Amino acid sequence: MLTITQALVDQIVAHARKDHPDEACGVVAGPAGSDRPERFIPMLNAAMSPTFYEFDSGDLLKLYREMDDRDEEPVVIYHSHTATEAYPSRTDISYANEPGAHYVLVSTADTDGLGDFQFRSYRIVDGEVTEEDVKIVAAY
Repeated sequence: MLTITQALVDQIVAHARKDHPDEACGVVAGPAGSDRPERFIPMLNAAMSPTFYEFDSGDLLKLYREMDDRDEEPVVIYHSHTATEAYPSRTDISYANEPGAHYVLVSTADTDGLGDFQFRSYRIVDGEVTEEDVKIVAAY
């Protein structure tokens, strides 16, 4: 189960809406070994695409060095889908290389005309996708 604060959910959704129609992407880091997302880190989608996201390799290297210096790890890796449901694509699955991370997908596709969004979380290990519950809390 992913436990995450409402403030972080709001930041992730706002980033997804801001970058729409392109996919948004980013990381929420937390203390190593805690499984507690704390620090919101929006990233640039280097692909600048409505159907694909890619972290800039230089930005990603800088981020991992920074997390290492702060004794953090990527607790949540998120991105948005702009025209489809919030479920990992084959490409998403093939690029999932953090077995301990929660992979959050936000769909900004307005399928019902109400402006709603989907916020879902998955574990992706060795190509196997498992959806998990999301518990949104006011604070930890």
